[in-house]
Amino acid sequence: MILKKIFLLLLISTLSLVKAQDVPDLLSIPGPIEYDGTEYFLTWSKPMSKTLSRQQYLPSDERIEDFTKLLDFSYFNKEIEMELAVRQKVEGIQQREKSDKFAKVNVIESPDGKEYIVDYFISESPEKGDSFIEYNVYRFKTYDNGTNKSFLILAHATRMYGDLKSSAKSLARQRDHLITTMIEFKIPEIKVVPQN
Repeated sequence: MILKKIFLLLLISTLSLVKAQDVPDLLSIPGPIEYDGTEYFLTWSKPMSKTLSRQQYLPSDERIEDFTKLLDFSYFNKEIEMELAVRQKVEGIQQREKSDKFAKVNVIESPDGKEYIVDYFISESPEKGDSFIEYNVYRFKTYDNGTNKSFLILAHATRMYGDLKSSAKSLARQRDHLITTMIEFKIPEIKVVPQN
């Protein structure tokens, strides 16, 4: 149940975060981060709990309110059962499929079974603002340095605004490239900064 609440928070807060100045780097990741030929800058960070630190990155010319690309690190400083985390993410999108005709989810397991990729489409048609399709690629990875176990969910979101049908087709054509980019991305070393 705790994981379900965490994933719900991750989904909801993606839509409601505000860009801030002088954002503390909780994970000691040198920036900017280059991802798929674009530089991403730390725009938001928060210790979500004693064991979860989260950071979001945007290209320099984007805002959280109307972004087209977003990179998200959710780092758990404890052991998480990866298969359970993946299943809960998938089930969340499958639930959404009942009310969102564009929602669709897929899962890829790495050959060594140490990582999973969950990729999915969702759409929003808010009362205020533009409708959009969002394509997300989530990479689930466990770490074990012998004494400590930890867990990372690295996510990349791509949004297109306007006509949902044509945007969905355009994003579907980019899917293979976006998945390959996530799989090949070299994750920087992460060190959690102790909180006071």
